[in-house]
Amino acid sequence: MKLTEEQLAQLNELVKDGYGGPAEFAKVLDLGIEMLFYIEQEAFTQREVQQVVSALRGIIGVLRR
Repeated sequence: MKLTEEQLAQLNELVKDGYGGPAEFAKVLDLGIEMLFYIEQEAFTQREVQQVVSALRGIIGVLRR
């Protein structure tokens, strides 16, 4: 999936205004991944959690480039 220019601008604005920059946003996403390890069992399927973790890791990888 490729982002439109408008989506990219919105994402950039979110990262800059909400978190101060990509590095800080990546830290928050890392924390989100850590939190997923402590969810109650049966709240989500294992596959659902894995999909979320994969998506977050992909975003973090892009932000750290």
